[in-house]
Amino acid sequence: MKEKDILPLVKERMGIEALNDMQRQALDAWKAGGGDLILYSPTGTGKTLAFALCILQALKPPMQQLQAVILAPSRELVMQTAEVLRTLATGYKVTPCYGGHAVADERASLAVTPDVIVATPGRLLDHQRRGHIDLSGARLLVLDEMDKSLELGFEDEMRQLLKKMPRLNRRILASATVLYPVPDYVRLHNPVTLNVLDVDDQPAERIAVRQVVADSKDKLDTLLRLLLSLDGGKTIVFANYRESVERIHQYLTKNRIDAGIYHGAQEQQDRERAVAMLNNGSVTVLVATDLAARGLDIDTVEHIIHYHLPVSEQAYIHRNGRTARVDARGNAYVITAPAEPLPDWVVIDEEMPLNPAAAMPRAPMATLYFQAGKKEKLSRGDILGFIVAVGGVEAGGVGHIDVRDHYALAAVPRKLAQEVLKRLQAAKIKGKKVRISLLK
Repeated sequence: MKEKDILPLVKERMGIEALNDMQRQALDAWKAGGGDLILYSPTGTGKTLAFALCILQALKPPMQQLQAVILAPSRELVMQTAEVLRTLATGYKVTPCYGGHAVADERASLAVTPDVIVATPGRLLDHQRRGHIDLSGARLLVLDEMDKSLELGFEDEMRQLLKKMPRLNRRILASATVLYPVPDYVRLHNPVTLNVLDVDDQPAERIAVRQVVADSKDKLDTLLRLLLSLDGGKTIVFANYRESVERIHQYLTKNRIDAGIYHGAQEQQDRERAVAMLNNGSVTVLVATDLAARGLDIDTVEHIIHYHLPVSEQAYIHRNGRTARVDARGNAYVITAPAEPLPDWVVIDEEMPLNPAAAMPRAPMATLYFQAGKKEKLSRGDILGFIVAVGGVEAGGVGHIDVRDHYALAAVPRKLAQEVLKRLQAAKIKGKKVRISLLK
């Protein structure tokens, strides 16, 4: 696909008027030579779109043959990347593969060979060993968030997978930290390195960091008062332990804060719902472990709250990277117990006095859960038409619709949600009765 076709597509399908400097430089570097590309760029600067555009330029017309493989360290990042490519790559089959859902569904999807596979290393190696996919014809490879893949122990899987792709002629290595050295098994050829980690306009420069001193070692009441002192906007509260996340979430919901929860012990579907509800405006606060610090597609987070400080500077940077994405500004708040010392890598701009409101405004939207999805032949258009025609909601009032393999989520105005649900439950969508409920 030629650049003259790609850029209008980005505007039309993603609502992006122009590429940022990093994306422009990456695309130029990719076009300039026939070698590989190493892209070092901070979290939140749009690396996914950058390498997706490069891949689109290199794809041949769809041919029911595997052309490109993208490896990413987490399910969430796989889903995010696959969604971007599906949005842009008209006519190409893009198949995501990751743990946490049925291997049988993925095997069925791989029965017709995709043009692009986006996968976690372990799941793709499993499919290859079972004979579900032949990787030998792949020409293009992206190793996304490779620093994180190495950190999580995927080196052996990546090494084995790359041996199965002898015809690779171009590679992209994307990372939020510089790799010294790049592993030999990647077999880079005439690489061009684009390093924008040291530019002046880093996310950290656009984040105001404020300290909030709690009255006691138990910070729950201080957290609540901080949330009531903010001026709205999406907020992620980070804590170090799953048990703490659950305790904080329970406390906030008890105090009528529309909050979601996200940690590693949850089912994958529950984590997907939590992110979707933050994105679509059904909750305003997400309480999470560091699992949410990287690889999630969360739009426009205004506030990051460190209920606990993480154990390392790198984790602190990645948490803060959830806000001030691309060109936006953001806020980070560090809650400390009385006399709690701060590590050298936490630089406080000011201490914040709390001025809590009596209550926090309710989240504007509510989420309808449809117990059917892509595999049951439901599309976004089907659901939108159903909500408008049967639920009585104007098309402009329906929020984000997210269709997964076996379920779908749709946001509707909170004040209308109960009445809309009642109408939809009494009707059929595409001639079928589908169980529909409101997510809490």
